[in-house]
Amino acid sequence: MTNNSALTSPLLSPHSAAELRTPNRVAMAPMTRLRADTNGIPQDIMATYYSQRASAGLIVTEGIAPSVRGQQYLTEPGLFTEEQVAGWSRVLAAVRDAPNSSGGPVFAQIMHAGRNGHPANRLDGGVPEAPSPVPQTVPLHTLDGKVTPVTPRAMTTGDIESTLAEYQEAARNAVRAGFDGVEIHGANSYLPHQFLADNTNQRTDRYGRTPRDRARFVIEVTEAVAEAVGAHRTGLRLSPGNTQFEMSESDPAPVYRAVLDALDPLGLAYLHLTDDPHYPALDDLRPRWSTTLVGNTGEHPRETSQESAERLLREKGADLVSFGRPYISNPDLVERIRTGTPWTAIREKNYHYTSGTRGYIDYPAATDVPVPA
Repeated sequence: MTNNSALTSPLLSPHSAAELRTPNRVAMAPMTRLRADTNGIPQDIMATYYSQRASAGLIVTEGIAPSVRGQQYLTEPGLFTEEQVAGWSRVLAAVRDAPNSSGGPVFAQIMHAGRNGHPANRLDGGVPEAPSPVPQTVPLHTLDGKVTPVTPRAMTTGDIESTLAEYQEAARNAVRAGFDGVEIHGANSYLPHQFLADNTNQRTDRYGRTPRDRARFVIEVTEAVAEAVGAHRTGLRLSPGNTQFEMSESDPAPVYRAVLDALDPLGLAYLHLTDDPHYPALDDLRPRWSTTLVGNTGEHPRETSQESAERLLREKGADLVSFGRPYISNPDLVERIRTGTPWTAIREKNYHYTSGTRGYIDYPAATDVPVPA
């Protein structure tokens, strides 16, 4: 089936700005899937998963731990051992050799758990670190089932400095593995977001007194990564106002304006920004950002559709749009947009974070589905 409106979708047009060039404006959003082994080494099944989705204009990987201290899950992939780097090299080779490959860039998302970590989910069994000793109350997932969160240890300035160095080393490892760049996960309740938010940052030092102080860690970690691998290889994801995992931001605008005002002059590869019904981040922050903006509709009940994605391009100033849930069940999402083929719904949500192929690489492309006689 061909849909003429799909053939002219702005999502299919190429994008070029500074050194970021994508063959289309469809980005695969980062999504935790937990298919690495218990040493954080990417497995062959992950190469299949990403190569199935190689037609995306930009792929941003699932969150990758920069260090043992940054782990959230044991089966979350890492970028802090040679075995992990080699595993990611195999994944990237599969993406670039895939018959459907767009040739677009692949960025590794560096994700530090902060207070979202747990001793049972760290190779060293250590207590997680965070801006302030404020624990979650929602039970955490481990290989042995749900556990009660622990109170994180408040980071010292020395801890912050060593964490910045870990981000830098992970970024260098990503480039060695063959990634085109890295995305710093500053959204969705992870460590940088914990510095940005009121309830998780109760510090009285230069990292917590004022909105500019709460922005300081995000600014410093982005500057550190850009210094390590180049601003053109550095992206940043933010989700202003996001309440996921008990985050609270009473007045996001001053904090995020401070972040963008400090980082825009660096000329980063892109800003990956999610909108929120309580704070129209795209409307407020797009005018403050000079390079590529990847828009995302945010953690809303309804997943991103072609219509809502095109609206972000048309009305919100986004240059690309990232799709999360649609990419779980539609590995050939770009082709479906191009041909007007209906999108497949997710069958079983219980298999998002398990091991094995089910719910991971068993969603076929439209061309693989037999046509009824």
